[in-house]
Amino acid sequence: MKMKSSIVMICAALSLAACTDPARFGGGADGTDPSANTGGVVPGSASDPASPAYFQQAVGDRVLFAVDQSTLTAEGRATLDGQAVWLLQNADYTAVIEGHADEQGTREYNLALGARRADAARAYLVSQGVQARRLQVVSFGKERPIEVCSEEACYAKNRRAVTVLAGGLTS
Repeated sequence: MKMKSSIVMICAALSLAACTDPARFGGGADGTDPSANTGGVVPGSASDPASPAYFQQAVGDRVLFAVDQSTLTAEGRATLDGQAVWLLQNADYTAVIEGHADEQGTREYNLALGARRADAARAYLVSQGVQARRLQVVSFGKERPIEVCSEEACYAKNRRAVTVLAGGLTS
């Protein structure tokens, strides 16, 4: 009986201790809503225009290409226009532009094609005023598909250049 009483007391103490954190439901340490002073925008979230999540979801982090092409489409240029505006407004970010290809063709051909796609995106961003030193390129060719199947719908999603953000400038 003494053991049962001890267990009940320990459980009660732990339960009460868990109720002492006012931030447990998303509030601040003082019990206030952290988004109250930011106009409903939670810093770092997709609703924060200065966050990488916003860049990825609202601006768009990728442009797509036609088969065996590294020429930007009108849709691709529109996405890159948005990226350029975002990068110019958020100068503390650098970016790596990843070039990708579909699974058709040799590894070497697709690495070169991915590099041309990443270079095309980088050149466009630079032409829009983004400092070249803030942008790097890398090609993954066909090594990192986002869709794996032998259908055009999958191939089309894999023919892309993706802008990946990194914080802070490098000298």
